[in-house]
Amino acid sequence: MAKILAGKRIIFGVTGSIAAFKVAGWVSHLAKEEALVSVIMTESAQRFIAPLTFAALSGEKVYGAMFADDMSEPMAHIDLAQAASLLVIAPASAQTIARLAHGMADDLLSTTVLATRAPIIVCPAMNSKMYLHQATQENITKLRNFGYIVVDPDSGMMACKDDGPGRLVEWDSAQEIILRCLSDKPFLGKKILITAGPTREAIDPARFLSNRSSGKMGYALARAAYRGGADVTLVSGPTTLECPYGVERIEVETAEEMYSTVMEKSREASIIIKSAAVSDFRPTEIHTQKVKKDNIKTSLELQANPDILFELGQQADRNDKILVGFAAESANIEKEARKKLTRKNLDFIAVNNIKEEGSGFGVDTNKITLIDAEDTIHLPHTSKEETARLILESVATILKNKTR
Repeated sequence: MAKILAGKRIIFGVTGSIAAFKVAGWVSHLAKEEALVSVIMTESAQRFIAPLTFAALSGEKVYGAMFADDMSEPMAHIDLAQAASLLVIAPASAQTIARLAHGMADDLLSTTVLATRAPIIVCPAMNSKMYLHQATQENITKLRNFGYIVVDPDSGMMACKDDGPGRLVEWDSAQEIILRCLSDKPFLGKKILITAGPTREAIDPARFLSNRSSGKMGYALARAAYRGGADVTLVSGPTTLECPYGVERIEVETAEEMYSTVMEKSREASIIIKSAAVSDFRPTEIHTQKVKKDNIKTSLELQANPDILFELGQQADRNDKILVGFAAESANIEKEARKKLTRKNLDFIAVNNIKEEGSGFGVDTNKITLIDAEDTIHLPHTSKEETARLILESVATILKNKTR
């Protein structure tokens, strides 16, 4: 993440809302990731939180009045607008949204908005009735038509005790939008299909066959693909992970459910990354009632599940897509991965040694080897988030070569 944010000048516009105190945490987080954060506070915002708070957290000067008393920066709105990599208005009050929608230029924040050509993110925060009012909704539509990124607020209990839409979006979601804005976008306009997690094959209502996959690698890939500009669909087996912001998640349980969903969604996708750990077999017989311990057989008859990755590799439009597979091996790592690469007709395969500490199922790190028809690339032992970024760099290289 620091690679994306480091050195980027982010202008924060803080307006009059009780949610202003939440944004202090946002500024602190960005500063820790080495972003350069300049804060502009409206007069109303300074009634809720002191400028000194943002100065301490950002390590930067906080701007307020259009014309400072010392006149050391008489063109602050131009200087800030030109320096900005991104402008974030959070919380954005109904008043500020109305002023921006009508092109007002009567304070430092509004003039900076008009003067910048950087992306602008607007995060509304207000009473539910104010947010849902026709005037506010029409103003938000205007901002979107201007090309501003307006983030839908969360719903819940307000400080005023109303319950509904209007709460400032949570930082995890805002962070992803910021990272997408500041990231390179090799996948802009592309649809990427990613599978993640395990599958479960029922024996009876209480028991199933599964594996150790947590889904963390697939979810990290989905998050990184969204940041890279893609329209991402994530087909996920059972997991406790939250869906990454901006990603369409389709939840499945069995291998057959994953097969039918992937085959349907693959028609639209130009890039498919198959990182799910799909069960190779399922019980031949599924009991509708829980089998009592005394009646359980000591052997279980199995039948093969469909090989999703193999069938994707055989599709008629295969050459129009990029297909990436995953392999979890414990011996003869590269040999087994190359066999799978060839048999399943993949662009490349990501393989990890599940016996190596800190790699494979359930952990937050990974050590992946990328193998294609010609090369072998050993990625460093690092976080799954960074591993996902490196894998997608390889996908972007293939995409670039295909489109030449």
